[in-house]
Amino acid sequence: MKPIFLSLLPFLPTLHAAPTQNQNLARADADPPLRGSPDLLGYSSDNKLTEHTTEGVKYKLVPGQKEDPLIGSYLDFEDVENPQPIRGDMGGTDSTQRQVDYDRSHSDKFAPPGTDKGQTINAQWPMGLSRNRLGKDGAGWARQENTQVMPDATKMAGVDMRLAAGAYRELHWHVASEWSLVLNGSCRIQAVNEDGQTFVDDVTEGDVWFFPPGVPHSIQALDAGVEFLLVFDDGSFSEDNTFLASEVFMRNPKSVLSKNFDLPISSFNDIPEDELYIFPGTRAPDNIEEQNVTTAAGILPREQSYSYHFSEQPAHEVSGGSVKIVDPQTFPIAENFAAALVTVQPGGLREIHWHPSSDEWTFFIRGKGRATLFDAPSVATTFDYEAGDVAYFPQSNSHYIENTGDEELVVLEVLQADKFTDISLGQWIGSTPKQIVADTLKLPESALSKLKTEKQFVVAGGNDTESE
Repeated sequence: MKPIFLSLLPFLPTLHAAPTQNQNLARADADPPLRGSPDLLGYSSDNKLTEHTTEGVKYKLVPGQKEDPLIGSYLDFEDVENPQPIRGDMGGTDSTQRQVDYDRSHSDKFAPPGTDKGQTINAQWPMGLSRNRLGKDGAGWARQENTQVMPDATKMAGVDMRLAAGAYRELHWHVASEWSLVLNGSCRIQAVNEDGQTFVDDVTEGDVWFFPPGVPHSIQALDAGVEFLLVFDDGSFSEDNTFLASEVFMRNPKSVLSKNFDLPISSFNDIPEDELYIFPGTRAPDNIEEQNVTTAAGILPREQSYSYHFSEQPAHEVSGGSVKIVDPQTFPIAENFAAALVTVQPGGLREIHWHPSSDEWTFFIRGKGRATLFDAPSVATTFDYEAGDVAYFPQSNSHYIENTGDEELVVLEVLQADKFTDISLGQWIGSTPKQIVADTLKLPESALSKLKTEKQFVVAGGNDTESE
């Protein structure tokens, strides 16, 4: 047996000769110490100032940038090489390195209107910043927004999902209610409720479906593939936590499955070893009747249908665009989901409004726009949005949506309500006695005579804002 001291030798540090004074000086010259001298504290006549000027930044102002900041026109920085955070006599030049592309697309963050004050909740989340959960074998993907990324969006969460032709969103159910708008393509949806009533339907771009909590369902893309938007009535909902058929089978003993289905244990030898979630499948038959399985309870009554062919509903045309509404008045099963699909022409405005009984969850389907969120008594923040962005406006907080692009802006507004309602700022002021309005807002008679008593929903652009 080795002496204890010798057995410890491999674990002892290697000893080196102490450095000489000359070696220490050489090392200090080549490698400055991590911390500086106390002599660097405070003022000293030896303090050095930079000789690199931050003045003289070359830039070009865009239309509206010289006007009164309270006018707050949209600043289009898209073709500007070096945009600057200037509005009228407010702001100043920026000579630092920065993400200029972000400044160009979010000019109201970079050079906010003079009407902004303080900071509201973060009412914006780009789905492009969400983790994309990829399906198997090229079958599709899904990305979501919830309170993990928008902490104040507590009432609703959303998922943008894509299925390739023939692909499935696996058989599953949720604790939350699921409301959906088909963004493009077509799919077949199927469900069985707690009474054993069955349901199957084909839905296409612009159609809506709804599945109550706990009702198991599946989705399969048809030949064109499909992309759809899912909205859930719980801001903390996560698409990662759904109840999947594959998991149910994996998490129960095969002996129990055998008893439950009255099948030999060998029947379950090939069940999945991992969740499927989004996966390729056998093409759906053209004849939907082939998949219309029924029980003794029969099919789901039409008045309780889980789908609504919203795509076939004509839009209500107004001066600046159009609007159409689906809510429990016409789609009864979705008892607490009310939605408006709004189109705003270039330069137009979804009028200033608020919802007295619900938060608003909004998805930008096409185009780009901006909105100012106002929270009492005096806080306001202006946000710029693009297709794929989520907006969230709390109950009774006023907002508008202005089309700042050169194509149609299409947005979906979703409420947790049994009827889609809003309060229009224009209708409120227009329906209030003119004397009260004049005394309160000091509007001239020429303006008072033009106020409207009816909701406009969407107003056209082109009014003179006296901007430069």
